[in-house]
Amino acid sequence: MVDIHRTAIVDSHAELGEGVVVGPYAIIGGPAVIGAGTAIGPHAVLEGPVALGEKCRVFSHAVLGTIPQDLKFEGEESDVTIGDGTTIREFVTINRGTKASGTTKVGNNCLLMAYAHVAHDCVLEDNVALANCAQVAGHVEIGEFAFVGGLSAVHQFSHIGKHAYIGGMSRVSQDVIPYGLTASDPTRVAGINVVGLQRCGFPVETRTALKRAYHIIYREDLNTAQAVERLEAELGQVAEVRDVIDFLKRTKRGILK
Repeated sequence: MVDIHRTAIVDSHAELGEGVVVGPYAIIGGPAVIGAGTAIGPHAVLEGPVALGEKCRVFSHAVLGTIPQDLKFEGEESDVTIGDGTTIREFVTINRGTKASGTTKVGNNCLLMAYAHVAHDCVLEDNVALANCAQVAGHVEIGEFAFVGGLSAVHQFSHIGKHAYIGGMSRVSQDVIPYGLTASDPTRVAGINVVGLQRCGFPVETRTALKRAYHIIYREDLNTAQAVERLEAELGQVAEVRDVIDFLKRTKRGILK
C-alpha cells in the first residue's frame, strides 16, 4: 500500500513501490521510480527522470533531479539514480547529469546531511557520507566509504578515493588518494584514515602497509611515476596498496599534496 498525503502532488508517470510514503506538500514531477519502503518528506521535490532505491529517506525540502547548473546544458535527456538505503537530509540538492555522462549517481547506504549539494555527472559510490553543507561540483567521483566533512568544497573533475576522510572546511582542488586523510588550512593530505580503517575492520598489517605507502608518496621526494614504481616493488602484493597504485595511474588532475 502507498501512502500519499492529500496535499502532495504526484505525476501520473511516477512509479511508487509498495509501502512508499509521500509527505505533505511534496512534489513528484515527471517520470520517477521510487522503491519499496522509501519515505518522501514534507515539501521535498523530485523532478524526473529520477530513480530512488528501496528504503531510502528523503527529508523535508530536499530537491532531487532538477536540471544541472551548467551553462552548457541544452535540455538533453539525463537523470539521477540513487541506490537502496540512502538517507537525504533537509535541503540537500542533487542535479541530474548532462550529455557528458547522462546521469548523476548516488550509491547504496549513503548519507547526505543537511544542505549538501551534488552537482551534475557526479558518482558517489556506496556508503559515502557528505556532512552538512558539503559542496560537490560537477563530474566528481567519490569512492566507497569516503567521508567529506562539513563546509568542504570539492572542485569539479576531482576524484576522492575509497575510505578517504576529508576534514571539515577543506578545499579539495586535486585528487585524494584512497584511504587518505586531509587536514585544512591549507588543505593537504595529512596521513592515512586510521580510525576509519579500524572501524571497517582492516587488520593492523594492512594499516601498516598503507602508512608505508603514504610515506613513499609524500615523504621521499619522489614524483608520482617514481612513487608508483616504488610502491609496486615494495608493496604491490597488498590489495589495498594496489588500490592506491591504480588510483595514481589514473589521476588526471594530480594528487593533493
